[in-house]
Amino acid sequence: MATFLLLNGPNLNLLGSREPDVYGETTLDEVVEKLSKLSSDAGHDLLSFQSNAEHELVDEIHKSIEEGVKCIVFNPGAFTHSSIALRDALTGTDIPFIEIHISNIYSREDFRRKSFLSEIAIGVISGLGVEGYELALRVAMDRFGN
Repeated sequence: MATFLLLNGPNLNLLGSREPDVYGETTLDEVVEKLSKLSSDAGHDLLSFQSNAEHELVDEIHKSIEEGVKCIVFNPGAFTHSSIALRDALTGTDIPFIEIHISNIYSREDFRRKSFLSEIAIGVISGLGVEGYELALRVAMDRFGN
């Protein structure tokens, strides 16, 4: 059994109502529920945390060491393009993570195309909608679920 962390950044609490043409109509609660079941069915634990505050996300990454997290599935939201603090927290804990984006950040505005996290992630999933969360968790369980 392994423990995984589903981490979501700013504005992802608005999933299902925020720009549904871009982000879809599935809520974050629905995503968490589906992934929790997937994880549980495979014999693993899934922790979940969302915050609009950068420092809270940093604290959660730090805490994941104590919780024995094997891999983080992380949608950093807009902090993707601005947060060196999150990058430093991730490199400081040395916990592997998969960066995920619901929309294809590479086909949107220029400022969204630069990620401070991609080059340190074990992989990036972008543009597959909320289905990307499930794909990321499956990869995490396959690689780190022992």
